[in-house]
Amino acid sequence: MAKPQAVVDYKICCPKKCKNGICLAVLECKHKVLKQDEPGEAPYQLGMCQGCATCVTACPYKAIRLI
Repeated sequence: MAKPQAVVDYKICCPKKCKNGICLAVLECKHKVLKQDEPGEAPYQLGMCQGCATCVTACPYKAIRLI
């Protein structure tokens, strides 16, 4: 069985509302899979998600979920 993967719902994601435009989920991703190029920009996945769900719990807007 495959590990769950984190997916960002870009309809809900609003990093401009996060403190200084920095996505909290990106900061909390201990595997450094989520990236954000510039403050205020939406995060994206770079590499293979480990399915730990740290980013899910870190996002105050519930814009990230595991599938």
